[in-house]
Amino acid sequence: MKDITVRKGRRHILDLVAQGEHERQDFKFLISDARKIARSISAFANHSGGCLLIGIKDNGVVAGVRNEEDIYVVEQAAELYCSPPQQVEFEAYSVDTGVVVIKALITKATTRPVAVLEADGHSRVYYRVNDENIVAHPLMVSAWAEAEKGGTFLSFSNIESQLINLLADRSLSSRQLALELHCSQSMADDLVVRLASAGVLKFVYEHGEFRISAV
Repeated sequence: MKDITVRKGRRHILDLVAQGEHERQDFKFLISDARKIARSISAFANHSGGCLLIGIKDNGVVAGVRNEEDIYVVEQAAELYCSPPQQVEFEAYSVDTGVVVIKALITKATTRPVAVLEADGHSRVYYRVNDENIVAHPLMVSAWAEAEKGGTFLSFSNIESQLINLLADRSLSSRQLALELHCSQSMADDLVVRLASAGVLKFVYEHGEFRISAV
């Protein structure tokens, strides 16, 4: 199978399946849409890495891969539809006679954001939240891009200190931050990007939206 050694791994795969889908694991019964898979790769790469278990139905039934095309579609997704392109490693495990499950391993990206080139011509960035691939908040994407420039110079004026104090024991949306800081939305957004890129603030997904909190 595409030069991949198939190892015995019934117990290994069943243990993984028992964990269900989560922040670092997704089940895929059939791989047919490269762009859809690219979203999973983007989400894992922008988070902390993860794996696709190919040949597993959504309900956890081990069905096995149908053919080697699944691997090629994942490779296509990572190389052609992810920007920058991502590397995916594959491991194959025999679960029962004639039943093989593929682990497609995605590592955390060394350069973020990892975007997906969508069919509509736009690029979107995804992030893994529990068992879902969520479109990343624009400020989150901007903070990653800022961090890639080599760091941000921070000088803590009164407004920076006020912002951090506001987030000491709670999370707020960017709009709420602007209101509580009595500043424009653009100024609040700029503060969030600079402080998040420096690792002082973080984004959390709560109540169906990304919010900002102190690290």
